[in-house]
Amino acid sequence: MKIKELKALSKEELKKKYQEVKLELIKLNSQAATGTNMKNPGQIKLFKKMIARIKTIQQNE
Repeated sequence: MKIKELKALSKEELKKKYQEVKLELIKLNSQAATGTNMKNPGQIKLFKKMIARIKTIQQNE
């Protein structure tokens, strides 16, 4: 998700999106830790960036 799309969300939607992304990141990290082959290992980096974007937007509101 791009920053413009995230800024358009309300506070509640942003909080919900943060929880979804955080859960997905936990799943991906557990797959990486157990050595399971992941479909796209680059997704971890993307989810971390999205979490940082969401937190930045929440902080500025």
